[in-house]
Amino acid sequence: MGTTESVLALDPAGSYDLGSSTLQYAMYHQLLTVPPGTTEPEGDAAESCEYTNPSTFQCTLREGLTFSNGNELTSSDVKFSVERNIAIADPDGASGLLASVATVNPDGSLSVDEDAIETPDDQTVIFHLNKPDATFQYVLTHASAGSIVDEDTFPADALLPDEEAVGSGPFVMSDYQKDELATMEANADYQGPRPAQSPRVFVQYYPEASNLKLAIQNQEIDVAWRALSPTDIADLEGDDAVDVFEGEGAEIRYFVWRLQNQTASELAVRQAVSYLIDRQAISERAYSGTVEPLYSIVPPSFPGSTEAFKDVYGDQPDQAAAEQVLNEAGIETPVDLTLGYTPTHYGPNAVDEATELQAQLNDSGLFNVELKSAEWEQYQELYQQGAYDLFQLGWFPDFVDADNYLSPFFVNGGFFANGFTNQQVNDLVAQEQGSTEAATREDAFRQIQQIAAEEVPLIPSWIGPNVAVSGPGMSGVEETLDAAFIFRFWDVTKEG
Repeated sequence: MGTTESVLALDPAGSYDLGSSTLQYAMYHQLLTVPPGTTEPEGDAAESCEYTNPSTFQCTLREGLTFSNGNELTSSDVKFSVERNIAIADPDGASGLLASVATVNPDGSLSVDEDAIETPDDQTVIFHLNKPDATFQYVLTHASAGSIVDEDTFPADALLPDEEAVGSGPFVMSDYQKDELATMEANADYQGPRPAQSPRVFVQYYPEASNLKLAIQNQEIDVAWRALSPTDIADLEGDDAVDVFEGEGAEIRYFVWRLQNQTASELAVRQAVSYLIDRQAISERAYSGTVEPLYSIVPPSFPGSTEAFKDVYGDQPDQAAAEQVLNEAGIETPVDLTLGYTPTHYGPNAVDEATELQAQLNDSGLFNVELKSAEWEQYQELYQQGAYDLFQLGWFPDFVDADNYLSPFFVNGGFFANGFTNQQVNDLVAQEQGSTEAATREDAFRQIQQIAAEEVPLIPSWIGPNVAVSGPGMSGVEETLDAAFIFRFWDVTKEG
């Protein structure tokens, strides 16, 4: 496989990025895993897991699990892995996902709660959550939060060097050259639902999408996954020597309002932009039609998703409605608006999307939009400081549950701290997290999306498919392309 995704760390406690988790899923057991094409977790290292009550989650491990170095994998390793991740609290890691089994300190940091994880025997692990949390089972499927490491190999308070990383998953990392090549061998001792179907897998890393495109065209690689440009994909669709597969995706782009800014604080301004945005034009002009308009922050394939923005604002620009809402609020036009984007972090088409939205708003005569940009590290600082009234962000799911597109965005300003607070939303999030009943959770999801459309703390833009390009003789590639964004190496084979 070829990819442009980079790998931050093979140690699960030191990463929270797609490139790292792609290898970690193959190298490590998680207690639970998400089979292709589904949204319900099933056992991986665990034979079974269940909520014994809304704040207690219990798992029974499979018998005879071992790490590839021969050490036994027991409930003690599970406890160690979770507590270690929280204790290390690496700034590039995913320890924040484990807050339900930690003590949340006044400054927002986490510390290990020694009594939160109980291991009455080698096969049983019991998580005592600090609140009812139906999403915890999904957190345990995430490679960077839920991977199980060997407590006799990994230090409790520091990251393990990549070359020393050892796991118990379907593959063993036999050679790793950072930013160049990863070589994985099938793990004959793996036990679980994901046995490797190929004896050996190579992952080749490319600096640019153009290099990746040439590599698949020249048959230097068998599969290209993450991330070809829209124009590259369009070109490859006309190449009879390769197959372009698209699966249900969950990668989204959206624009966030900075409600602390005077312009963005006006609900009428936010609603007017919602009436004017032409998502189809963004798809066609900025992304060559390779993405689809998104009318809620929750992907359509997730249970409980709605099209709330379409319901409120329609699916076509409505100039008259935008003008009316501004007039009724007594807002003089054109409204000065600063729109921010980052030019490389989200790919070369981010500027095209921002420019297209700017043109749509300016052409209405109701807005005077100024574009501003900065590279990713500075961009994050600037949007937090209020440099933009409206700014572009993107999201991949941590796990395949609608909560992952709601609670991080709408509870008390979300992770981007945009000033939005709504007690009803907070209560609905607590309600869905505290229930394991699908109907109860999905009703709360729908209500949250409706409030978001009416109050507009952000504007969804588009959703992209999960795309891979395959050379001849490959099987299993199309089946792994789903909203979870897990490339399941263990299911992929090559003839001959």
